[in-house]
Parts: sequence; structure tokens; C-alpha cells
Amino acid sequence: MWKAVWQLTGHTRESSPDTDVTADILNRHYANVSIDVNYEQPPPKDTAAEHPGWRHCVTDYEVFKILDSLHPTANGLDNLSVWFMRLAAPVLCGCVVDFINVSLITSAVPRQWKQAHIQPVPNVPSPQQASDYWPISINPVLTRLIERIVAKRYVYPALTSPPSTLQFHDQFAFRPTGSHTAAIISLMNTVINLLAIEPYVIIMSFDFSKAFESVRHFTLLHKFAQLDLPDQVYNWLTDFFHDHPHSTVFKDQPSSFINITASIVQGSVISGPLHTLSQPGTWLLPHLRICYASLRMTPC
Repeated sequence: MWKAVWQLTGHTRESSPDTDVTADILNRHYANVSIDVNYEQPPPKDTAAEHPGWRHCVTDYEVFKILDSLHPTANGLDNLSVWFMRLAAPVLCGCVVDFINVSLITSAVPRQWKQAHIQPVPNVPSPQQASDYWPISINPVLTRLIERIVAKRYVYPALTSPPSTLQFHDQFAFRPTGSHTAAIISLMNTVINLLAIEPYVIIMSFDFSKAFESVRHFTLLHKFAQLDLPDQVYNWLTDFFHDHPHSTVFKDQPSSFINITASIVQGSVISGPLHTLSQPGTWLLPHLRICYASLRMTPC
């Protein structure tokens, strides 16, 4: 639609020059960032006692509400259209509920639900190499649906009462009750308090390139294991990250699949709480008269 608007208004963008970049080159470039050479498969959990918060039964009404409120997005590799799933929600919700309940009970994620579709978007006016394209990951609609249920029902409640080894009181991003406004207020309050006893305050911000694309699964799931989650949900998360392939489509040509062994899956619904666990939070060093504040923090 925007291409047509640009042509009609005369504001056409400069076309990208022909380069040697292909779908396979882009896919390997994205995968290289998300490969853990020291990859370890996290061990599953298996206890005899059932978790008090374990509820695997998802109702037709819950799934219908989610399907009926889906936002229009591009199709994943399963080619299921969001508009079709929303239109046929009264008919399909029963079948989708069966898929979700079986997946949660068995702690298994179908391989088709783990296949991501990457669409490269140029981040410079005239891209010449693979690094000039930003990856936009598109997951299947059914994957996003079950992720939303897992995050809302299990993960977010567990984050509200973390163990002593995991504290998120100074973490504002990717939390249900956090926001940029709350982060700015906390930062300004810290600066004002420091200025009451110190002559000046220096704020230093740090950003890490490809931080979330290089998060180790073993470290991330080790933090998940410390949360008060049912064993079935933790095992579901380990299976979700294991054998997670992606393919890149460039100039209408698809690449082969490559499995990634690191990275928080971009574009997924559950990436919000994953971001929270992958970074420890802000830290303050008032005794040095320096206030270190970062909204992105250090990854795993």
C-alpha cells in the first residue's frame, strides 16, 4: 500500500541496488549471531507432587476471546491468516483448544509452531551487505496464541513473587506494571536524592549490540527454573527453545532452515518476560558520586 502511495505522491524511495546478497546469506548471517558454541540442553523437571497453580485446561471461551481480538499481522510459515482465524473463531476455537491442552500436558511444542519466518528490512538507504538488513521475525499465529496463554497464566504471576536470587524491583521494561514513565521517575528521584548530598551526578547509559540475539538458553532457563512455575510449564519452555529453526525470505526466495541455540525469539509474545529475566536491572554507585542508569542493562 505504501509503495502505491509513494508512487502517486511522487515520493518514491530509492530502489536498492543489485547486490550479491541472497536469502541463504542473510539467514546464515542472522543465525551466526544466535549460535551458542557451548550449547547445553537444560535438564527437564519431574516431580511427583502437582504444583498448586497448575491448570492445563484451557477453555473454548478463553481461546475464542484471544482469536477474536487478534491484530492483523503477516502470515507465518504455516500460512494461516490472522483475518481467517479471527473470522472462523467460533468454529475453530474447539480444535485449537485441544491442540493447546495436549501441548501443555505433554510439555511438547510442535515443530511447525517453532519455525520462524524472517523478513529482512533495509536499515540504510542503499543496502550492500547482509548487515544492512534488519531481521523481522514472524511466528505462526497458533504459536503466538499459546505463548500468550503461558505468559499470562503462569510466567507473569511467577514474576510478581520472585525468589531472593532474582529481584526485579528496579526493572521497568517488559513488566506488566512497568513503563518508561516509571523508569524516568525513579531515575529523577535517585538523581535528586544524590544531589542533596553530592555536588553533581553523572549518568552513564550503556547499550549492547545484539544483546538479546545472543542470550544463552541454558542461562535463561536456569533463571526460569528458579521461578515458582509448574514443572510442565518449565518443560514446555525448554522444548520451545530447543530445535528452534528460522528461514529468511528475500526477493520472494526462501532460504533453508537453520536451528539457533541462543537468542530470545524476536517477535514472540513470550519475549516480554524473557527480556525481564535476561537482564538483572539497574545499579547505583552513589559512593563514587556516579549514578549508572541503563534501561537495557546487561544480558545473560
